[in-house]
Amino acid sequence: MLPPRGYVFIGLNIVRILSILACLLVLASSIVTMVEDVEAVSTLIDAEKTNSTLANNLLDCDYVAYSTVPNEPAGEFWAVLNLLLIIFQILALILSEIGWPMEFFNRYFPVLGSDFGLGPLGVIQCLIGAAILSHHVDDFALVSAFFLFSLGCLNIVLGLIFKEKGKTKRSVTSWRDHAKSVLPPPVQRAASSASTLWGPTFSEKKNGSGKNLGERFAGYGFGRQGEKEAGKKGFLISKPVEALPRYVPRARASIPLSL
Repeated sequence: MLPPRGYVFIGLNIVRILSILACLLVLASSIVTMVEDVEAVSTLIDAEKTNSTLANNLLDCDYVAYSTVPNEPAGEFWAVLNLLLIIFQILALILSEIGWPMEFFNRYFPVLGSDFGLGPLGVIQCLIGAAILSHHVDDFALVSAFFLFSLGCLNIVLGLIFKEKGKTKRSVTSWRDHAKSVLPPPVQRAASSASTLWGPTFSEKKNGSGKNLGERFAGYGFGRQGEKEAGKKGFLISKPVEALPRYVPRARASIPLSL
């Protein structure tokens, strides 16, 4: 049975996969919508050249027929620019959900980086979905945008719950690091353990000059070695003043007796 952290990890990654799927659907629908808009504008231009009556009927509408292009000055430009911005935003969201390149997002666009939670991601998804749903689009774009908007609302709720730790809790690398920190260190073999335990006692270790460690440090205690190392680094260790406890009577000076 998994710990609660495991269920949180699985649930957040399911939402992550659904977010990537929704972004891919919106990306595909935006490309299809852009192609349809360009074809509709091209049809309008051809109608103006050949049939003025048909062109006047098409220009009498608020939008170009069978498109999301508004019938206003430079409407084609703004419609295509809007779709291009949506496509670039969707690509950024997909890369952020995949986690590559995370260093780029942490440095240049930290809202989608690892230091922020899922709330900003959900807000951007809701904005993109609302921008698409505010136009008259076909069924494919309508379903994709509504799916993205729903997942954006879910990511906002998850961001409020987990705060800035949302992306950390669903990260695969952090899960592996946590698993390594929980597992005990590997147990050495009995032979190596025995050699490690009894090696310094029964084996003679020699330094570069060929002397045994016992001969090298003979006559020096632990305090003496520490004092030598401190002296090499420029520190002076002063010995404490010898003092007797209060309950011990002080030694009286002996008075010589004169005969």
